[in-house]
Amino acid sequence: MHAMAEVTVKEFRGTGNTTTSIFTVEAPWLLDWRLDGDYDNLIALDITLVEAHTGKLVGRVLHTKRKGNGVKLFKDTGQYQLRVSSTLARWTLKVQQLQPEEEELYTPRGAK
Repeated sequence: MHAMAEVTVKEFRGTGNTTTSIFTVEAPWLLDWRLDGDYDNLIALDITLVEAHTGKLVGRVLHTKRKGNGVKLFKDTGQYQLRVSSTLARWTLKVQQLQPEEEELYTPRGAK
């Protein structure tokens, strides 16, 4: 069994809307997200990634209306913040630093 060596850089938890504190990551890195709530139909989570010092939008990371969890791989080094907008939801976000050789484990099959 291969031991994963991700290192959690930051962990954020909440229930409402927020912009996280700044975190610094080197490529490759992961956002490991988990969404839970008391209602099945009303919850929503929207996350965008912004550059920490310019506020420039890097892109939408996630938009979901159902409970669950997943990971998203990023290939850019920098200082970032996450803008989180949620409705009736409890969320946990972990920013995890990967080793370069682990990147292929998170790359979808067939993706270049």
